[in-house]
Amino acid sequence: MIGVISYLIFFVTVASILSIAVLGLNLQWGNTGLFNGGVAAFIGAGAYGLVILGGTAQPDHLGGYGLFYPLALLGGMIVAGILAWLVGILTMRLRHDYLAIATFGVAVAFENFMRNSDKISGGAKGIRGFERPFEAFIGDPFYFSIGFFIFAMTMLVLVYIFLEKLIRSPFGRLLRAIREDETAAQSLGKNPGSIRLKAFVAGSMIMGLAGGLYATFYAFISPQDILPTLTFQIWAMLIVGGAGNNKGAIAGAFLIWGVWTLSGWGLSRFAPLEAQLYAGTIQYILIGVIIVGMLLWRPQGLFPEKLVVSQTGDRAQS
Repeated sequence: MIGVISYLIFFVTVASILSIAVLGLNLQWGNTGLFNGGVAAFIGAGAYGLVILGGTAQPDHLGGYGLFYPLALLGGMIVAGILAWLVGILTMRLRHDYLAIATFGVAVAFENFMRNSDKISGGAKGIRGFERPFEAFIGDPFYFSIGFFIFAMTMLVLVYIFLEKLIRSPFGRLLRAIREDETAAQSLGKNPGSIRLKAFVAGSMIMGLAGGLYATFYAFISPQDILPTLTFQIWAMLIVGGAGNNKGAIAGAFLIWGVWTLSGWGLSRFAPLEAQLYAGTIQYILIGVIIVGMLLWRPQGLFPEKLVVSQTGDRAQS
């Protein structure tokens, strides 16, 4: 029984962390129309920022600053935000396919940089030995998992509430106005480039928070954790759940993570040995089939964006 509870805690904890990353992407794409193909880079920036700023001394690479955990987590978000600001300054003039290609290149470059920078990131070995907060005080790994599960869920709820208030605010309506008709928004005296950059940085910092929570949970981060395929997974979650709807973003994250874990368990238990060697590939194919099926059956996702009445009485999309 404890084993089942432990697995459910693990499942919901990881799903909650992934949901935070999907919410960040939803701010960028669902509400602003920014096609970010470099999600893995910003998740990785938050993860590496956390373990470097909050980890113990490491003789062979950067780190060991031992910052108090909340400060290290915030520091990881700031690292992701700085990276997003630098990328945004160079790419915010690009549109759609061109922006996707440019940001995807950032993800590939970031992963390769971390893989080959032994003195900064530990190289391909990654960074180990991160002391998870309060783990030694709690003692029992099971109770620590419960505590971190509650913490991750709390972070998800806080991010959800923040984004719900943001998209219903005048700034949120401005984001959607730029998404729908940039020329019209510009004619009203708005600066689309500056506003898109703010949304890009904010969404990337939320992804950095997800990366920091991921690194905390596993007490480890390596280039293998931030492969470009992670971007594919996060996008799949948003497409299936419904872009422009924060509830859909969370539902898509839980659903796709459920399909991923269930298919992995099924392949390891029932598939022939030859098929198990290609389990990862089969899982990605399965997710791809789900995306295609969703686009054919319900292209707006499980929870489509809908019109609601804002607090000021205006009609807004959510």
